[in-house]
Amino acid sequence: MIDSHCHLAGPEFADDLGEVIARGRAKGLERALVILAADDQREIDQSVAVATAWPNVRFGVGIHPHAAGTYAADPAAAATTVASAIDAQPLTRGLGEIGLDYHYDFAPHAVQQQVFREQIRLAATRRLPIIIHTREAEDDTFAILAEEHAGDVGGVFHCFTGDRAMARRALDIGFHLSLAGIVSFPKAVELQEVARMVPIDRLLIETDSPFLAPVPHRGKRNEPAYVARVAEVIGELRGVPAAAIGEATRNNFNRLFNP
Repeated sequence: MIDSHCHLAGPEFADDLGEVIARGRAKGLERALVILAADDQREIDQSVAVATAWPNVRFGVGIHPHAAGTYAADPAAAATTVASAIDAQPLTRGLGEIGLDYHYDFAPHAVQQQVFREQIRLAATRRLPIIIHTREAEDDTFAILAEEHAGDVGGVFHCFTGDRAMARRALDIGFHLSLAGIVSFPKAVELQEVARMVPIDRLLIETDSPFLAPVPHRGKRNEPAYVARVAEVIGELRGVPAAAIGEATRNNFNRLFNP
């Protein structure tokens, strides 16, 4: 089993990183994809400690849309920052998380869009799949993916929370969907429908830890070990054992990210 998206290099895990990793391994985790903010030197530095403690981890590196405003004067500089961070971390296997977030509007939409475009272009150059964050920006996200020919790059919509129609749009352009602990929330009815309909060979599972812990851990700090609960819930929804979900998503991860 693989946690396809977590933030183990963040400060939330600095004090007990070894114990968190041990709990993940005890739950059968082979590896995790750890997301790094390319413009956060503390995370880039901490990635060395994470990789030392868990040699099987791999990394995704990008500029989150919340930070896009930093590059308002020169959006292309975002890609330069990401490229430098990728070069500094040889275990990088994905570019992200990148995308658009219109919920908080921490950066102007036009700036977010251009920073997103620049990073997709870098991903194409580096031949890395992209890890997409999109919130309340569905149409613009898909428009940019089409205009930048991102289907040729490939990737995943991380922590997918859309409905069946949005899931179909993502699948139709060749992307994977990654489901997190939200699928276990009682009111997440539409997302549970997505969990039932996504083709098994296009499914990933994640924690997005330290955020979004699944039931019955909701409200606590999330961690990679809890991806086992995500697999369990999806297995229940699809009528198959959790182990089958873990194995299928493991194979999908390895095919997409070539770890």
